[in-house]
Amino acid sequence: MKLSTVTKSIILDSICLLYVLLFVYAAVNKLMDFKNFQIQLAQSPLLSAYAGWISYLVPLAEFFTVGLLLIPKFRNVALFIALSIMVMFTTYIIIILNFSPFVPCSCGGVLEKLGWHEHLIFNFIFVFLAMAGIFIVNKDPDYPNLTRKVLRFPFLFLNVFCSISIVLVLFLLSEDTMHHHNNFIRRFPQHAAELIHERNLQSDAYYIAGAGEGKIFLGNYGAPLSITIIDTSLQVQQVKLIKLSRTDFPFRSLKVMVRVPDFYVSDGSVPCIFRGLTKDWKAQLWMQNKVFFSRIEPMDSTSVVLSTVSSVTHRNVLGTIAGKDDLDVKLAPNLLTKQIDGYFDTNGILQYNSFLKKVVYTYYYRNQYVVATPSLLPEPTGKTIDTVSIARIKVAYSEGDKIGKLASPPYIVNKGASTFGKYLFINAAMTGRFEPVAMWKSASVLDVYNLIDYSYVFSFYLPDKSGKKVSQFKVDDNKVIVICGKYLQVYQLQTDYYERIKL
Repeated sequence: MKLSTVTKSIILDSICLLYVLLFVYAAVNKLMDFKNFQIQLAQSPLLSAYAGWISYLVPLAEFFTVGLLLIPKFRNVALFIALSIMVMFTTYIIIILNFSPFVPCSCGGVLEKLGWHEHLIFNFIFVFLAMAGIFIVNKDPDYPNLTRKVLRFPFLFLNVFCSISIVLVLFLLSEDTMHHHNNFIRRFPQHAAELIHERNLQSDAYYIAGAGEGKIFLGNYGAPLSITIIDTSLQVQQVKLIKLSRTDFPFRSLKVMVRVPDFYVSDGSVPCIFRGLTKDWKAQLWMQNKVFFSRIEPMDSTSVVLSTVSSVTHRNVLGTIAGKDDLDVKLAPNLLTKQIDGYFDTNGILQYNSFLKKVVYTYYYRNQYVVATPSLLPEPTGKTIDTVSIARIKVAYSEGDKIGKLASPPYIVNKGASTFGKYLFINAAMTGRFEPVAMWKSASVLDVYNLIDYSYVFSFYLPDKSGKKVSQFKVDDNKVIVICGKYLQVYQLQTDYYERIKL
């Protein structure tokens, strides 16, 4: 059925009005909370490298398009620009859905309340409306013949193609910027670690609570007082239920740590620490309401080292709790070095090396690890082999915030760590020189450092399992115990670079 000129005019006016309302609403909401818009845009793994100029360009482009839509003779051009904007937004969402669906939406207003799938449908509708408007305009006899002939399918296709290409190029360039190579070389001895045992745990809720005396102790996030004990051959399994002397606490994040023959149950949000023996799995309350903490590491049966946030400086600090009945809490406020904000830039992995009797703290975002005595007296700071000495993070503060929030995805240097004997093992996040990129896509890399002379020793690969990378690992003697998704694996170190030490 052929539409009348009046009907086409009404449809075209309606499409233009919808776009005017959409772009004005979106642009105004962005500008009303511009700082938050920039933060949200910078959190995107696609555009974080370009968040600065894009945060200005997007609302300006929306207002510019609105201005053209309100002038009848420029509607043709305006609809092509509107189509381009919506195609770019739609391409962005499609990549987000396949990359990281938890990235916050930065559209502003009620549009932020939409889920990514709903947002995708919403965008497709407006893409269709723009195309419909373009066809109506180009069939309007009031427009010059040249315009009608030129601005049809070829330009429509070119517009869509270029819009998609722009987003894809930005995505690829941003990825390259976030994962650029650093000037260092790793040593990979042949067959340094061999997979000797593997077991399907049927769940990804397990974590490594400890290892020792030929046993692996697994905690469970879903059943926090359950402990699963498996021998290192992964053949024999038994489950024990931990009994606490008190259960009348508002537990939120119970965590079990096993250091044979002792074990500990802690919740830094209460805060409380229970302590017991693995022979009966009964734990007595040892610490209550002394200090909040994010993590503890037992040093012996009467002392632990902890990481917490200072109530004065709002920075990460390390501390100790020691004693049997009358507990003594001490903090070392200057052990961790502030570079940017003192909180995010000092995030890391806390460990205790019982052989060397040293506290080891590995930073997430820089090429350093802190070494200290059990009383938290500083020793020389170690360096990893990459070159990121200053944390590459951006922190934004809203009014009234004492602790800010990350304004863009952080550049991770060290993803995880474990220490045994005289060695520190680090799950590295950065590709070294002359390393095949394909291996990094299918394996994790562990770098090994000597904690006595602070030297780099060697590196080895841990292959992915069922598409999952290493989420946690722990070294026990010459065994590397690994969790990959739902799988528990045991690797054996068999290289002359690694010297076994009997504790």
